[in-house]
Amino acid sequence: MKYIRLIYIIYILLKYRLEEFIIFNRKLNLLARFISIIFFFRPHNKNRGTRLRLALENLGPIFVKFGQLLSTRRDLIPLDIADELALLQDQVPPFPYKDAEKIITGSYGKSLDKIFKSFDTKPIASASVAQVHFATLHDGKDVAVKILRPNIKHVIDKDIKLLYLIARLLELIWSDGKRLRPREVVAEFYKHVQSELNLMLDAANCSRLGENFKDKKLLIVPEVYWDFCNEDVMVMERMHGTPISHVETLRKKKINIKDLARNGVEIFFTQVFRDSFFHADMHPGNIQVADDGRYIAMDFGIMGSLSENDKNYLARNFLAFFKRDYHDVALAHIESGWVPKDTSIDEFENAIRSVCEPIFNKPLKEISFGRLLIRLFQTSRRFNMEIQPQLTMLQKTLLNVEGLGRNLDPDLDLWETAAPFLKKYMSEQKGIKHIIKSLKNEFPHWLHLTPKLPRLIHEFLEKSNSQNKNVMTKDDFESFLKSQRNQTRWFKIIITFIGITLLVNLVILFYFIK
Repeated sequence: MKYIRLIYIIYILLKYRLEEFIIFNRKLNLLARFISIIFFFRPHNKNRGTRLRLALENLGPIFVKFGQLLSTRRDLIPLDIADELALLQDQVPPFPYKDAEKIITGSYGKSLDKIFKSFDTKPIASASVAQVHFATLHDGKDVAVKILRPNIKHVIDKDIKLLYLIARLLELIWSDGKRLRPREVVAEFYKHVQSELNLMLDAANCSRLGENFKDKKLLIVPEVYWDFCNEDVMVMERMHGTPISHVETLRKKKINIKDLARNGVEIFFTQVFRDSFFHADMHPGNIQVADDGRYIAMDFGIMGSLSENDKNYLARNFLAFFKRDYHDVALAHIESGWVPKDTSIDEFENAIRSVCEPIFNKPLKEISFGRLLIRLFQTSRRFNMEIQPQLTMLQKTLLNVEGLGRNLDPDLDLWETAAPFLKKYMSEQKGIKHIIKSLKNEFPHWLHLTPKLPRLIHEFLEKSNSQNKNVMTKDDFESFLKSQRNQTRWFKIIITFIGITLLVNLVILFYFIK
């Protein structure tokens, strides 16, 4: 089946005359000209951006998401294509209302009028995996109803299998294939897409993000109505806002655009470094702005998370970049295992410097982070640097954030805006508050382990003694005496540890009681 799908993809590429996009290689350019001559009978009545958008829509959700990402990168692609691809964000052709009604009634086991007081038959937004209708509950609450597309799980599974096939081919025919670990990247992407196919997970993500930003100072998250949610349908509070891409409308509403851009950066870094949980699908179709200038988050199907190690590593690298400490950047890569241990730090440091130094002290409008990533990618090949699949969603989101920032305020300096936040985070990681927090987290484990320490020490000593009961030579006897001295030293260390542990437990217990 996946080979049939591959043939279909080739058919769509030919149907919409997309061979004109492969002009980066002379041989491929000749191939494109040859194809144009052979298939001369195809119509010419649509521009290239429209044809690309229609092709992606025909190829399905995975390809639509790729188009969504491209639409935010106006520094990398022509504006006519970016404008057309922007329509993929929330204007994918909707599925019929009859299908929506069938899914809802099948999910609830009730007729539509028993569930909702009113239900708009025309969707307000239609995306690659689901579409949204406005409705009113019988208690008068205005809600947004998100409904999965019919048969979407089967379609996604087919495309993921095809991506695995392409990934395996890349590993075989491309020199960088194995280093870039394309199959692991596909697996990571599939893991996140799976959450989009279960709207109960979508609702859980929404609820968790709302709890993280419950102060609602910068970000508003809709309330989830759990009694009306299941795997195929999600019901949440209806939000009222302006799409973030409608900049002129925001200006007419007297929204401070520069503050809006800075707040977006702060929200992103707060999600990543404070919460380790971030919205990983931040294209303009998923972000609105309230009339008071606060952000409104929409669509919680794809969320990312980071481990403490990944988070600390990223913060260290960001701050090293801000300080232009490329030696620390190189050292962090080596210590994390991202590049081989035998890598020359001096050579790697100079390579990073050559890529990153030109970007500093420039406004965002003069910096292309897309091209910077390409240059870093080219540099990394010299040092056998491996791609980290667990950070794929973060990298994608960072591109989205940059695209949003560029659209709002081309003069925004992403580094200058983020640096104070990251410095605060790193100071907190080393400060007394972080130590107390860590002690609180470890306290239950220590409390459970402390009564067992005497028995564990006794078992350790018994085992050591049993290993020395055999008949010994002079050398063995000297070794035995040495081991006894070591054992005594360890015993003192363990007793000291017990004392410190008990003291810390008492301090923490006093802290809790207080």
